[in-house]
Amino acid sequence: MRRVVEFKKKARVLLIDDNYEHLAGIREIISLEGQFDVVATSTNANVGVSLVKKHHPDVVLMDINMPEKDGLQAIQEIEKLDLGVRIVALSGYDDADLIFRAMKLGAKGYVLKTMASAQLIYAIEEVVSGKIYLPPALSSRFFEYFQRSFKEEEANISNEENLLTYLTQREEEVLDLLTQGITYKGVAGKLFISETTVKTHVNNIFQKLQVNDRTQAVLYAINNGFTNKRRALMTTV
Repeated sequence: MRRVVEFKKKARVLLIDDNYEHLAGIREIISLEGQFDVVATSTNANVGVSLVKKHHPDVVLMDINMPEKDGLQAIQEIEKLDLGVRIVALSGYDDADLIFRAMKLGAKGYVLKTMASAQLIYAIEEVVSGKIYLPPALSSRFFEYFQRSFKEEEANISNEENLLTYLTQREEEVLDLLTQGITYKGVAGKLFISETTVKTHVNNIFQKLQVNDRTQAVLYAINNGFTNKRRALMTTV
């Protein structure tokens, strides 16, 4: 009697990360796993979205901090394609707001770049099987932020039009310095953070305020009483 051997279909994975060395490292790690097939890679978000259209992968590993177009925008665009692609966000930041926004836009997992390769493989396996993946160290922080955001959303429903209410405290600090005409480098120095982190916060501010550049963000802040609010806070401190 002939024995029928069933072959499990490999999950097709597409990688998008602007750091070529990190991208190559991830590709090597995933390629060593027999159940995955890396169908394409890209160091550019726009090209990456085009490759998703072409290859229809099962999973996309999407770097959040990308030049030109950030990972959050790319996640949104991939979701709009409605191809059933499951996205795992890759990031160097364990910021709860960033996790919340990535998951809200459609990411099914969130992995820190500093995590061990075994965790990355496990994250992909979980997402491929239809589950959501968050590292245990980030799960509690995410759900606490989610609950707090939900309560704040209910409390501010009457003030829904003022998009400034969606900014985190750190984003408010960055926006305050921008309204003073301070450069990104200057903001980084005053807040003791990297310029890359400043740019990430600025991108978050742009998306929350629904603007396209720094000038529009500053004008929105001034027209909606942000500078007066900040002055009042500084006076009471």
